[in-house]
Amino acid sequence: MKVGYVAVIGRPNVGKSTLVNTLLKFKLAAVSPKPQTTRYKILGIINEEDAQILLLDTPGIFKKSMYALHNYMIKEAVESIRDADVVVWVVEPVMPTELEEDIAEKIKETTKEKKTPVILAINKIDTVHKNALLPIMDAYSKLYDFSAYVPISALKNDGLDILLEEIKKHLPEGEPFYPTDQLTDKPLRFIVAEIIREKIFLHYRQEIPYSIAVKVEEFREGDPIYIRAVIFVERESQKGILIGKGGQALKRVGTEARKEIEAILGKKVYLELWVKVKKDWRENLAFIRELELGF
Repeated sequence: MKVGYVAVIGRPNVGKSTLVNTLLKFKLAAVSPKPQTTRYKILGIINEEDAQILLLDTPGIFKKSMYALHNYMIKEAVESIRDADVVVWVVEPVMPTELEEDIAEKIKETTKEKKTPVILAINKIDTVHKNALLPIMDAYSKLYDFSAYVPISALKNDGLDILLEEIKKHLPEGEPFYPTDQLTDKPLRFIVAEIIREKIFLHYRQEIPYSIAVKVEEFREGDPIYIRAVIFVERESQKGILIGKGGQALKRVGTEARKEIEAILGKKVYLELWVKVKKDWRENLAFIRELELGF
């Protein structure tokens, strides 16, 4: 069997989480049109007859930030490159910028000892004419010596079979690391918290999505399953915006999240949402790590 870790990396909002979800055929990672939706490294497991592919969805790589959370996100992505057997660098079908040059340097620095194969996945090809891809590939070839170039559309599931074959080509042989019916190493509480956070990213603007954190504090089996989740904000004023007039804004988030959680669990769910202020939580590394663990 081919078995190994595959780091899916790139700048924010290029479609890394959409790619991972589509490959898994399961909604594991939160997805929204806003950049920096993914905050943590998330493992998704593809089990095939001849391979176990361990996909690491990673936060987008960007310039250093004033927030400890953002720098933690960048560190998560770079560590994933270091741990990977194969790297899939996801880009959009446009010419590379200074940020891509920085990412190429990070990859070179991180993979120089292992000589990890790196595949360039040019995503969103459904948005451009195919003749536009050759000069883009040429420009990227000057930044890095890629093992393969694979044009894809993660949203349309186009080219992903070719991408999987390229990944498997470079994976080492070995025994499966996880049971063949397992999809992730994340606890269910983490997945539920990500669903709630995704709905907030979809429905709120400006600073609100970035200033919230979600933690499932109680998950109790029963009929229905009882889930109590806390949404943390940094300031009292954000709490009012999140809840909305008469609690309607928060109710919409709860309703949409509950329906998605029920679809995953196949059972009725009673979802209770609370909003609390945790001042400057984005600077609290212990709390950030707690959120990543899911408990």
